[in-house]
Amino acid sequence: MRACVIIPARFKSTRFPGKPLAKILNKEMIIWVAELSSEAVGKPNVYVATDDHRISSKVEEYGFKTIITPTEMLTGTDRVAMASTNLNYDIFVNVQGDEPMVNPNDILKSIDYKKKYPNSVINSYCYLADDEEPENKNIPKVITNEKDDLIYISRAPIPRLKNNNLISIKYKKQVCIYSYFMDELKSFLSYGRKSFIENIEDIEILRFFELNKNIKMFQASKTSLAVDEINDLGKVEKAIKNKNIK
Repeated sequence: MRACVIIPARFKSTRFPGKPLAKILNKEMIIWVAELSSEAVGKPNVYVATDDHRISSKVEEYGFKTIITPTEMLTGTDRVAMASTNLNYDIFVNVQGDEPMVNPNDILKSIDYKKKYPNSVINSYCYLADDEEPENKNIPKVITNEKDDLIYISRAPIPRLKNNNLISIKYKKQVCIYSYFMDELKSFLSYGRKSFIENIEDIEILRFFELNKNIKMFQASKTSLAVDEINDLGKVEKAIKNKNIK
């Protein structure tokens, strides 16, 4: 089964405009993501789906393929679905453009899980680091059952003990690597709007619940560190230096 990576990258991020082109150790964040994705699926199978020619020009400068999509898309997954329309692959992996430390092995694991669980959409999680706060609304927290099927995902600290003690819980956070088949992307896009709970949480994968799709989660590596705000750049630069990623 042929697999590709599509990286959605819009310029007008609400919290951090121009985020894909933000420099991390003198290289644009979107290039970090594309290069690491290429280690998993090969450079010819990596696409950046964007609405902005500033992003596409920089990506093409590094030899990666781009697909121009409309500016007004509901979510990154909608952008991936739009970009996938004319691509000839069996599995489409969505890697978020603000994950400059994505582990190529996690991308490969996502592809393997999609082959193993063809009736499920695939997503991943890892456990919160000691310096990450469960109360941080920029970090979606994940609840799974004992089979690692997604039960719910929220920006609130879930699960939560009745006595509000957060210390004793080992929280899971979402890692934004997803795998789908074409028909799943088409269904997602054709829904045409954000679902009620997706709109409240601002977490796009929740729309699949309305489509009666099971979501299978796997534990990803702990290298994931997303850039949500400009202040996160320093943390990522430090982490990349510590891991000696080039």
